[in-house]
Amino acid sequence: METEDLIEKIRSGEIKLYEIEKFINNDVNKASEIRRKFLEQELNIKLDHLGKYSIDLNQTFNKNIENAIGCVQIPVGIAGPLKINGEYAKGLFYVPLATTEGALVASVNRGCSVITSSGGAFTKILYDKMTRAPLFKVKNISEAIRLTQWVKENFDEIKRKFEEGSRHLKLINIQPWIIGRNVWLRFEAQTGDAMGMNMVTIATERACNYITENFKEAKLVALSGNLCTDKKPGAINWLLGRGKTVLAEVTVPREIVKEKLKTTPEEAQEVAFKKNILASAFAHSYGLNAHIANIIAAVFLATGQDAAQITESSMGISYAEVNEEGNLYVSVYLPSLEIGTVGGGTGLPTQKESLRILGCEGGGKESGENAKKFAEIIAATVLAGEISLLAALAAGHLAKAHIRLGKGK
Repeated sequence: METEDLIEKIRSGEIKLYEIEKFINNDVNKASEIRRKFLEQELNIKLDHLGKYSIDLNQTFNKNIENAIGCVQIPVGIAGPLKINGEYAKGLFYVPLATTEGALVASVNRGCSVITSSGGAFTKILYDKMTRAPLFKVKNISEAIRLTQWVKENFDEIKRKFEEGSRHLKLINIQPWIIGRNVWLRFEAQTGDAMGMNMVTIATERACNYITENFKEAKLVALSGNLCTDKKPGAINWLLGRGKTVLAEVTVPREIVKEKLKTTPEEAQEVAFKKNILASAFAHSYGLNAHIANIIAAVFLATGQDAAQITESSMGISYAEVNEEGNLYVSVYLPSLEIGTVGGGTGLPTQKESLRILGCEGGGKESGENAKKFAEIIAATVLAGEISLLAALAAGHLAKAHIRLGKGK
């Protein structure tokens, strides 16, 4: 069927926009072109750039996108070298950042220079667990307690069901929560190099089927009961963690603070405490930091992470103080960094290249190794961004930098 014939059938309602692939041998590139032409005619507009891309959209079919019309381009900059002394990330790294905010890459790059000149960032992963929390309904509180006890007693069999079909999936805990006759079971699992949300969801469904088949009094209300918590900031992830819980720290010598950051350790400490801690506490914010979300978003977009999970991944605390030697100690805490190096958008060509720059493309030699390395790199990059912005505020340079780098001056 010719393009114009298809467009006419779309216009008449005979063919839906999402059905085009069926009429052209599932060629998503061609289908996206037809959808663009339909939109141009229907809306009387020109779409000159959405169709210019290097990605083979056939690779995205039934995986990344539906009703494809093209690709959006985001500028990508590079920050580094950034020295990291981690358990998984060791050495100098160059970090790709996808953003449209002028001054961001320059700011992070300055922080990278400070960290590297100071001997590097030290990073550590505290926890590694992706979660899903199905909601069950029982008759009363007594039955709710009995269900949680039954789950504890039958953990090994539930674990076997949960882990079926994947050597990378490891169930490590099931944490119960009860409100009245409602029971949430928060499954916690390690997912190798994948971010693992889909993997855990599918595995949790298998486990839930086993539970309802063997504990007849329980009814599954929702496979995701919102106590996971996914794609929303929440105290449960803030306190218990989700994905990777990561720490990063560096001690910046006083002379480097003066030379590279144009301020003093005391002034940086005051900004960090009064802005990041005091004001954030007053606002009841889940972000006791300067701009962690900026760095998380830029890395996520460059490397094909789930963009919606920037929400909880950017929760965090950045902390600074003058240490006993008069130098500036800075640390960041990321309780819920939800990232992976396989699956989702990480397999798209430009995103794979960004991960390749980091040495984190695909799966690691050991399951989970690359994702943990990636998490440590992100934490160190966040640390660089926090140091630079705290110093810019302390030195009174923030507005000037945005005028120079964010306004085309």
